Amino acid sequence: MYGNRVRAAALTAVLLIAGMAAAGCSSDEDDAKQVLEEFLAGWPTGALDGVPLVSPTGEPVPTAEVAEAIAGLSGELAEQPPALAAGEVEVSDAVASTEIIVDWPLPGGGTWSYRSPVRLTNGDGGWRMIWEPAVVHPELIEGDELELRRLASTRGGILDGAGQPLVTAREVVEVGIEPRRVTDLEQLVADVESALRTVDSRLDLADLPEQVEAAEPAAFVSVITLRREDYDQVRDQIQPLPGTVFREGERQLAPSRTFAQALLGTVSEASAEDLAGNPALVAGDQVGHGGLAQRYDEQLRGVTGQAVVIARPAPEDEVTEIELDRIEPVPGTDLATTLDVAVQRAAERALSADDRPAALVAIRVEDGAVLAVANTEGEQAHPVNLALTGAVAPGSTFKLVTAYGLLAAGEVQLDTPVPCPAELSVEGFRIGNAFDGDRGEIPFRQAVAVSCNTAFASLAPRLGEDGIATAGGALGLGGDWQLGIDTFTGSVPTGGSELDRAQASYGQGDTQVSPAAMAAATAAVARGAWLPPTLVVDPAAPPAPEPAPLAEAAVADLREALRAVVTDGTGSALQGVPGGDVYGKTGTAEAGEDVAHAWFVGWQDDLAFAIFVEDGGGGSGTAVPLAERFLRDLAG
Repeated sequence: MYGNRVRAAALTAVLLIAGMAAAGCSSDEDDAKQVLEEFLAGWPTGALDGVPLVSPTGEPVPTAEVAEAIAGLSGELAEQPPALAAGEVEVSDAVASTEIIVDWPLPGGGTWSYRSPVRLTNGDGGWRMIWEPAVVHPELIEGDELELRRLASTRGGILDGAGQPLVTAREVVEVGIEPRRVTDLEQLVADVESALRTVDSRLDLADLPEQVEAAEPAAFVSVITLRREDYDQVRDQIQPLPGTVFREGERQLAPSRTFAQALLGTVSEASAEDLAGNPALVAGDQVGHGGLAQRYDEQLRGVTGQAVVIARPAPEDEVTEIELDRIEPVPGTDLATTLDVAVQRAAERALSADDRPAALVAIRVEDGAVLAVANTEGEQAHPVNLALTGAVAPGSTFKLVTAYGLLAAGEVQLDTPVPCPAELSVEGFRIGNAFDGDRGEIPFRQAVAVSCNTAFASLAPRLGEDGIATAGGALGLGGDWQLGIDTFTGSVPTGGSELDRAQASYGQGDTQVSPAAMAAATAAVARGAWLPPTLVVDPAAPPAPEPAPLAEAAVADLREALRAVVTDGTGSALQGVPGGDVYGKTGTAEAGEDVAHAWFVGWQDDLAFAIFVEDGGGGSGTAVPLAERFLRDLAG
């Protein structure tokens, strides 16, 4: 709240009257207060008709003139009129004095409160309000206007797992065009677009000529805002062009334009929608859009300060500002995450090898820290965070879940012979494999390695109506995680028909997951216990539960089978990757006629991950090469 500041000289204008006859005083006070209250009632709307008003010299003043004067003096505060109340009225002879209490709501929150002395005079026509600019505020004089100055707060940063800034203030250059300096608009736009597309392939300047032609001659028509390093790449091409102008500044930015954009979000000027939904914002405020920047905007943004000033005309068309009071800004606080810059960059470079929508989530096995959340849709203004919120069939990567359930229940062992026919009919539905031919009976270990759908479908009845869902739950699927951002943790149905359960065993049917869900399940197998993953750690999420141990013997066997996927199965392209042994499972998820998504989940040393490629076809042909690029990049 603002403190009450009034000039000492104004305070002395309050008259202290003594010795007045009680009956007469009461009548005069009541009559004077009635006029004052009529004035205060009309102030907010300008409806002062009927209120008797005079100047300090006693000359009548038209009510319309006073209403106009109040609106002018109120300046930028006029759109939010104050709440007004009268103090005790004291009368001396023909003059009544009091203070009015002014509580002025400010845009963006807060209230400016002060007291202003006022006087009334009694003549032949009864009590009349003495009008002067000081009624609105003691320091106002004719020609003044009240104005607001927003005092920007320092926005908090988004930090990585080492406490270093990911999103922080970085230098930018805004490229613009000044119409009066342009000699050939068509050629200028073509030259600018040609240069800028080397740093932003999305750029479309089709509307720029129209914007320039509609602008004032001296206007700054914004074209694009570039990071300093991007601007430096094109500076020599665009700076000499007749008509280009430039503004330097800072913006809250991630290390690169696409770095974890779907997760981190962006910071930009508040939109009309933002302003309509949040009374604490005003035009020009910087707010988060999408991802963590939006989810934690209030924490990161802090509280913008405000100063109330008098704008007073000065000689030579200048304006003098007199500050009356202020609310100091409150800096935003940082948001700490578990992200690892090297892992995130490796993930994004790996996905860049394929131009289809894709996602990669990487998790540290030891403690469940999410190290990377990569999406190749980062070029969009507000990209979809497929890595965390995608809801798609897991395909054969889900066999690690079914395999764990079968091993934990004692229904199979690694060397248990299981049938792997070319086809299997369940309730009249044909189930086949990605490979041709009948493999006969093969060890369960091999059924995992070669990803035999028919083997898993034939084993599904052994887990009963809820065995697959139970196994998924043990690995965290469908759980209530606390990542600090929206995440789809998966859905594994129970019950259903024999066909439903058969399809669920190899990740089809109604089973759905996100890449994050499969990365966390994979990390659980590598760890030997379920531990909810973490991403946002400050503000701290609720305390994580103790790790929930998995069936030790079953996990040991499952790891051996998942290693066989790499040494003897569908993930064999990963055998030569530097570093420790790679474990994993490929997957192809049918998603409609002629549409199939590609998957690979796995781990190496202390890093578990899941890769998903939309409409990527077979996991071994699409996702496995991306996994290889990812792991080789990390190995250096």
